[in-house]
Amino acid sequence: MSFLILIRHGQSVWNLEKKFTGWVDVDLTEQGKIEAKKAGSLIKNKNIKINHFYSSLQLRAKHTLEIILKILNNEKIFTEAWQLNERHYGGLTGLSKIEMSNKIGEKKVHELRRSWNVRPEPLSKKSPYHPLNIETYKKISKEIIPDTESLKDTYERVLKYYNEEIEKKLTKNNILISAHGNSIRALCKYLFKLDNDQISNLEIPTGNPLFIELDNKLKIKNCEYLDKER
Repeated sequence: MSFLILIRHGQSVWNLEKKFTGWVDVDLTEQGKIEAKKAGSLIKNKNIKINHFYSSLQLRAKHTLEIILKILNNEKIFTEAWQLNERHYGGLTGLSKIEMSNKIGEKKVHELRRSWNVRPEPLSKKSPYHPLNIETYKKISKEIIPDTESLKDTYERVLKYYNEEIEKKLTKNNILISAHGNSIRALCKYLFKLDNDQISNLEIPTGNPLFIELDNKLKIKNCEYLDKER
């Protein structure tokens, strides 16, 4: 038996402003920090030893995990992986979700956000929001940095990393992953065997740990969100 804990970062500045964030490296709001602290306390109450910690390369996920580790009194170094990053929203990056809904309609925005294999228009490489122009990604090979992604693209990169680097460790270890709405949505599609329609409609709350109990064959025995109020 082992445990896998998935947590979407606490509320970020652009979550609050309702902007398409993607790979732009924004930090947590004060509310996001509160969510992370509560998540840490809820995880601590489970009284289990967590052997490995993973985060995306993005500040909001790393900061969430750092707050949780402090609550757990754990100084363990965590692994950062760009493969766990949020979906790249292409040309939508930095735009207001509300303004875009008014401009092109809620149905079209929902299609661009949640359709399985629809990619927004590529983001210009000259944009300050393009990963090529953000310091966080300077060590990543330019050839693998996307200009835009569909949910399917995100699923494929997240699952490749999960299968190669994380899943095998779960047979004997408890693991916590701090990531993003779409990267966790990708993991949930795989773990819960969701179809493309189900995954498109799945909502992932910020800062609320999803606590998953696995048997010796890594089949799900039980799962719950730890913050029952949310």
